[in-house]
Amino acid sequence: MPLPADPIAVMLEHNAWANRALIEACAGLTDEQLDRPFEMGLGSLRPTITHIIGAMRGWTDLLAKRPARERIENNAPVGVAEWRTLHDDAARDLAEHALYGPIDEVLTAERGGKTYSFVRSHVLVHVTTHGVHHRAQCLNMLRHLGVADLPPNSGMTWSLTAGA
Repeated sequence: MPLPADPIAVMLEHNAWANRALIEACAGLTDEQLDRPFEMGLGSLRPTITHIIGAMRGWTDLLAKRPARERIENNAPVGVAEWRTLHDDAARDLAEHALYGPIDEVLTAERGGKTYSFVRSHVLVHVTTHGVHHRAQCLNMLRHLGVADLPPNSGMTWSLTAGA
């Protein structure tokens, strides 16, 4: 299947692919390893990966113009099996609602009693670069845990392997 050429589709597909590879790289880890503290990210793999998925869901609620759902970060810890489901649902939902309106549409949201305005295209850039930022932290955590086969993350690797 050919890979997309549209930059938004590329960003969204790469983000989903790289997140899923990260989740799969954690499949063999113990709870102790998922919770081992590091001075990076949100402190360990579990909250950092949960946050990546939670942010995708939160920004998608804005893009879809629907009320914000409760943040998954506020619930009990999750692990690989639940991440798979939550992530795949979030990635599909994000792709479906990314262009729910014009790319230059201004969206507003309230947080902590303050109203913010965001341009749809800016939200999409943020969601995908946010994933890159936290995945890099997770790769470093995995490296410190001794994981030898680190998951792929780069856009070029995605372009060379995802369509194969």
